[in-house]
Amino acid sequence: MSRAFLRDDAEGEMPRRFYDLPERDDPRYDQAAARALLEAARVNETQLAERATGYYWGEPKLKGFVEAIRVEAEKSGDDRLEQVARRFLA
Repeated sequence: MSRAFLRDDAEGEMPRRFYDLPERDDPRYDQAAARALLEAARVNETQLAERATGYYWGEPKLKGFVEAIRVEAEKSGDDRLEQVARRFLA
């Protein structure tokens, strides 16, 4: 397989998108981090979002926020966001 399609070097990359996170001590940080992880999962940038947020995929502390986002996605018909949220919660 051509190495052009492998993302072995993702560890050293900086996030390509702006995650718009509040300061770490802001009470809204965890909610914003949960949304950032899910939005990154839509485009296969989970590892980069983990680096930006400081949380790993499936972080128990974020599950309440992710569940709320999942419900919101289900109501709005955003199937992809609902899918990645379910995956986070599994």
